[in-house]
Amino acid sequence: MAMREAPALSASGFGSAWLALCVAFALHILDEAATGFLAVYNPTVTILRSRWNWFPMPTFEFREWLVVLILACGLLFCLTPVAARGMPGLRPVAWFFAVVMFLNGLGHTLFTILGHTVVSVTFPRPAPGFYSSPLLLATSLWLMFRLRRTARIDFQLPTGY
Repeated sequence: MAMREAPALSASGFGSAWLALCVAFALHILDEAATGFLAVYNPTVTILRSRWNWFPMPTFEFREWLVVLILACGLLFCLTPVAARGMPGLRPVAWFFAVVMFLNGLGHTLFTILGHTVVSVTFPRPAPGFYSSPLLLATSLWLMFRLRRTARIDFQLPTGY
């Protein structure tokens, strides 16, 4: 009985797309930090909380916001080898990551078109974080494509284990 070999990384993994989205996310963090994102985000959250008590988003100080995003981005970068192997347990995380980054890119694009988040929080166009949004959109779509394309490939450990 012949043993099946593990599929090639290019066939089973989504590591390249994952890595590209991590790079896009890192550039997006830099873009938001450089263009004053919190000056738009915090007032928007405060207004939405006053309208809806249940609104779950927090406000941030710059340092804590930046540290949390850098740590999250670093953790995602560290998972790149796992994504390259196409580990099934990472697939739900990858879908979540891709969808959230896609919606993030769409949000920055929409707010750039509108010139505001809520009516009373306006900003000069483009919206903070807009410059990296096309990269977020493209790489999140690439990751979703790779996840769909590799969905039917059975993951196996390489022989010899």
